[in-house]
Amino acid sequence: MRKKRTPPFSLRLTFEQRARLEQEAAGSSLSAYIHERLFGAEAPPARRKRGKAPVKDQQAIAELLAKLGQSRLSSNLNQLARLANLGALPVTPDTETAIIEAADDIAAMRKLLIEALGLEVTP
Repeated sequence: MRKKRTPPFSLRLTFEQRARLEQEAAGSSLSAYIHERLFGAEAPPARRKRGKAPVKDQQAIAELLAKLGQSRLSSNLNQLARLANLGALPVTPDTETAIIEAADDIAAMRKLLIEALGLEVTP
């Protein structure tokens, strides 16, 4: 026999009130967040929404994706790694410069992504 579910409770909010709750929920479902606020430790554990990571700066995310799309970083790094594994990577000033530039580009993209997600940037 199936366990009966309790009927849902409905509450009307203004757009501003709902936006505030969603911001405070920070990725948790509104239901879980409200449970936690009302019942504290007695509330069921909150689950994070899938695909709803808090994004602080949509423009920065767009810039990052554009840079990734324009770059050949993954292809170039894969080629360097393959040559290094074969022992066939000549370490010339050009190679060293290319590796340093790729590392700098990756660091810049990491910083952009972290800032866009509203996280703290660490060195």
